[in-house]
Amino acid sequence: MNRVVSLLPSATEIVCALGAGDELVGRSHECDFPAGIEQLPVLTTPRFIPEATSAQIDRQVRELSLQARAEDALGVYAIEMDLLQHLAPTHIVTQTQCEVCAVSLRDVERAVEQLTGFDTQLIPLAPNSLADIWDDIRRTAVALGVVERGDELVADLQRRIDGVPAASNRPSVAVVEWADPLMTAGHWTMELIALAGGEAVIGAPKGPSLRFEMSALADADPDIIIVAPCGYDLSKTRKDALLLNERKDWQSLRAAREGRVALIDGNQYVNRPGPRVVETLEIIAELINPDIVERRHEGVGWEWIPT
Repeated sequence: MNRVVSLLPSATEIVCALGAGDELVGRSHECDFPAGIEQLPVLTTPRFIPEATSAQIDRQVRELSLQARAEDALGVYAIEMDLLQHLAPTHIVTQTQCEVCAVSLRDVERAVEQLTGFDTQLIPLAPNSLADIWDDIRRTAVALGVVERGDELVADLQRRIDGVPAASNRPSVAVVEWADPLMTAGHWTMELIALAGGEAVIGAPKGPSLRFEMSALADADPDIIIVAPCGYDLSKTRKDALLLNERKDWQSLRAAREGRVALIDGNQYVNRPGPRVVETLEIIAELINPDIVERRHEGVGWEWIPT
């Protein structure tokens, strides 16, 4: 039987959706879905203070990243090596996309080199688009020996995506993925906005998250603004929204004046390139498509900023 360690929340969800959740023996500190996962041993810890402000987290992460590159040292996260050795994983699912979001591939490769007494296969995920997410699911399925289940899961997710109604009025939509400094979403999020019937502004489809100035957002003057900071739940997102709302240049934006700024639980949805990317599409559709009457995610996964 496989012994799987997941160092990425979306990877944990992929493994479970493939029906291999009982093969998980360890997780990252951020893996919290589906229910029951929290009982698994935790193998990673952040080397920054998660409770800090957005600006403080950004500064800490940048300093740690620079230090890691300059000194060939640990990156933003630490791995519990003694526990990893004890768990003796046959597979470790990790990622190559962003060393800020989760343990870097370099650090995982170093960790595997130190393991003794067994062989471990790395499954590196690299999601930049919806197609990449489907490929990651299939790649994981192949590695775990459930190829057919991987194909079935991808087909089911694609069918569900096809069933989400798109807005006919084509509103322009901007996504703020970090409040200080201002950063916009990229990757698969821009695709989801288009699938929901919106026109994404300020961002690069299938590309990385980018820093931007408020003046660029003012020039775009989108119909709707989504605030979904990376790794933040709705409670923390509300705090960042308050900081944004204190800015006069933010208050002058049309979407802010008209009460069309939405908060999304980015930690659970926008920032998780796994099976729940469909729920993220549903959320975006709910807030931009006036024809959708049933908004089953509102109040749970997203909410409007009170005017």
